[in-house]
Amino acid sequence: MPGPDSSLFINRELSWLEFNARVLHEATDERHPLLERLKFLAIFSTNLDEFYMVRVAGLRRQIAAGVASPAPDGMSPQDQLAAIHARVTELLEIQRVCLHEDLLPKLAEHGVRFVKVGDLTPGELTTIDEFFESQVFPVLTPLAVDPSHPFPYISNLSLSLAVRLRDPATGTEEFARVKVPKSLPRWVSFGRPNQFIALERVIAANLAALFPGMEVLGCSTFRVTRYSDLEIANSDDSDDLLALIEEQVFRRRFAEVVRVEVESGTPEALQVLLLDELREDQPAELPPLPAIELVELGPLLDLGDLMTIALLEIAELRDPLYAPAVPRELKDPSRSIFDVMRECDVLVHHPFDSFSASVEQFITEASTDENVLAIKMTLYRTSGGTAIVRALTEAAELGKQVVVLIELQARFDEANNITFARTLEGFGVHVAYGLAGLKTHTKTALVVRREGDGIRRYAHVGSGNYNSRTARTYTDIGLLTSDPAIGADLTDLFNALTGFSRQTSYRELIVAPAELRPRFLRLIEREAAHARGGTAARIIAKMNALVDAEMISALYVASQAGVEIDLIVRGICCLRPGVAGVSDNIRVISIVGRFLEHSRLFYFRNGGGEEFYFGSADWMPRNFDRRVESVVPIKDRALHPRLHSLLETCLADNRQAWDLGADGKYTQRSPGNGEVHATHEILLRDSWGMAGVGASASEEGVVAAG
Repeated sequence: MPGPDSSLFINRELSWLEFNARVLHEATDERHPLLERLKFLAIFSTNLDEFYMVRVAGLRRQIAAGVASPAPDGMSPQDQLAAIHARVTELLEIQRVCLHEDLLPKLAEHGVRFVKVGDLTPGELTTIDEFFESQVFPVLTPLAVDPSHPFPYISNLSLSLAVRLRDPATGTEEFARVKVPKSLPRWVSFGRPNQFIALERVIAANLAALFPGMEVLGCSTFRVTRYSDLEIANSDDSDDLLALIEEQVFRRRFAEVVRVEVESGTPEALQVLLLDELREDQPAELPPLPAIELVELGPLLDLGDLMTIALLEIAELRDPLYAPAVPRELKDPSRSIFDVMRECDVLVHHPFDSFSASVEQFITEASTDENVLAIKMTLYRTSGGTAIVRALTEAAELGKQVVVLIELQARFDEANNITFARTLEGFGVHVAYGLAGLKTHTKTALVVRREGDGIRRYAHVGSGNYNSRTARTYTDIGLLTSDPAIGADLTDLFNALTGFSRQTSYRELIVAPAELRPRFLRLIEREAAHARGGTAARIIAKMNALVDAEMISALYVASQAGVEIDLIVRGICCLRPGVAGVSDNIRVISIVGRFLEHSRLFYFRNGGGEEFYFGSADWMPRNFDRRVESVVPIKDRALHPRLHSLLETCLADNRQAWDLGADGKYTQRSPGNGEVHATHEILLRDSWGMAGVGASASEEGVVAAG
């Protein structure tokens, strides 16, 4: 196995930025309808927010703590921050040009416009004035900054107006801050269809009402980004863990500022004032941090809010609507889903296969079936008020044993999950919070049912969350099965998650952190051994991210042994393909398109006795070492042709796929004058069920490419 040669690894942070650059490229791609392009631009912006809140903030803290150890690619934290700043500067300029010089003018041609207050008619001005007086003015709280009024707290990702004032009585200039309230719509309608005024512009036009007797010299919008990761110490007590996470969620609001965004044209003196005041805002317990990054953008900030506009129901500016297909095995409404699962395993691929007609149906039917004794589920991210939530509460009220393991540390969903956990407990659901020091990321559900021949267990294992919203826009694989071994494994896994079991070995499930990395390393080495013995060897691995250095090194060894390796990695990939003598036999593609590629699927040729595995885990240190994950084999060979078809469709893509080069750069494939092979279009059309037209807009969710 090669030594830790840093040249063989791509930097994790820069690789993620290149993924977000591919998302931004979709916004510039004229082959997409205009509102779909706007959607990708909004996703790029929200992705970048999270990157700064977690990854950039983490690097800054490493520097402050004196951490000098380099990443596997050899870059120090300082090197990474400098490279990030340079690349983000390039991407933000692409974003600015795309929005203001391309998308907005073209949208205006179709009647979708952002209008300035000065362009309103007298009647429209009256409408806006009435809106301001009745709905906006009562909510606003202007905050002065002077010796008796300290600089106000600026919340994370909030949009604010920095207002410059002059006191006519004294001639002195003053500064005040006005927060743009999140409780009101960002884009204000005033009577023209699909035309809007930004809320901050409405406020800016009415500043005289907030500061009577003062002269308004001008104002600029600004926005801050704060460190937002949680720092959770190990706790063996669920109540302590719940309280600790609640405290950390609260404290996160007051973490240090990482980035300040200002609109173009903001006076330099105002920029200096903001930086000086926000620097004083740093928590006292932290060592000195690197300088806050200031970014001057275009006339609009917080572009993630453009998602609201991107979802306007203008058919000619959107992708065609689709209706997920009901899986063939579940089409007969007269048959119980348990009857079907006893006969065969059911493989589903969302969003092409209906989530509601498969996974939700499984839990819903279990909740009211008088023979069902227990339902157990893991919930990482879910959407409240869904069929699954209603089914769980109904089952508990009917006296069934319902156990839900809720991951309180699902990033940025912590507060929602705490509320959700308490709601479920109120209905009599047994709620557990998992194992100390580990996030529970596995996607599993178990139903225990009394039948004529005894107790039978039914299971669902998936690669995605039990979330009906994301199931419409994330590509995920799920398996509905009554396999006794998988049912027994899930029983053991839930006992380990909710009790004092220290189970580490399972029959079919491969579970992290104990088994997952060693098992995959053995599977890779087995392919290498086949290749050394002269047998054709092949690995195809599809995942969201490939970061783990040990796995990368094992793939390099397998490549050198002659194994043909294809990697379909949507986001971060730290492996360098095509390096002479090291990774000649490795190819890496990334697919970015209408749906967020989220499924994890692994194929090993195994000398002709091929094996497929899928589950919740990417190949990252956090998945192997710091999370509870589960991967399961797909043993029913009748299902293998569908999996082959999926992987072959991805690998043949010449429209959505990007090839990763040995230099770390991605090149988008092009069909040229040939036939277009676009993965998502093909899957919608025929691979996993015919997609119909005429679905309501509510049946489509919002893809989040982070």
